[in-house]
Amino acid sequence: MSSFHDVSFPLPLAFGANGGPIRQTEIITLANGQEQRNTAQANSRRRYDAGVGVKSLEDMQTLIAFFEARRGQLHGFRFRDPMDHKVDGEIGTGDGLTTEFQLSKAYADVAGSWQRNITKPKAGTLIIKLGTTLTVAFNVDNTTGKIVFNTPPVSGVVIGAAFEFDVPVRFDTDQLMTSLESFGAGGAVHVPLIEINTNA
Repeated sequence: MSSFHDVSFPLPLAFGANGGPIRQTEIITLANGQEQRNTAQANSRRRYDAGVGVKSLEDMQTLIAFFEARRGQLHGFRFRDPMDHKVDGEIGTGDGLTTEFQLSKAYADVAGSWQRNITKPKAGTLIIKLGTTLTVAFNVDNTTGKIVFNTPPVSGVVIGAAFEFDVPVRFDTDQLMTSLESFGAGGAVHVPLIEINTNA
């Protein structure tokens, strides 16, 4: 049965990766030339190619060992997005009753916004504020991104969170094509990764 292994893709390889969010937009052109656009899914999904970070035979051996330990596409794992792995913002507002909140990151400008749930915070990085006051009176589950306060935050108080996080992914292939020649020729190994939903 497939599962999630709570281990991280090797950081030296992750730092060389490229990729980012994917959206699925359905576009229909009407008879009058206007477009009707709808989103096929509520949330974006991230896709990466981590092969750019493989620079040496040692890197390749590290990658192969990690790939085999995950059994290819079978098991998910943590991946550090080199372009987007930090949060410092609001995650909610107290109502005097609720104790559980989901860590998240907001992407917004004056015209629109989207809230992304964060399910894989990095252990030891989370700082929580109630208004302007730091608090440690909470517990965090680093496998789900849920925090539970010892007592409900008072009504109206803004809950702020600063932390680092990983993206839950899996390999998007069951085969690694490797060659010693690629290093000397400046070529890159193709290592596709795709984001997965670990809370489904």
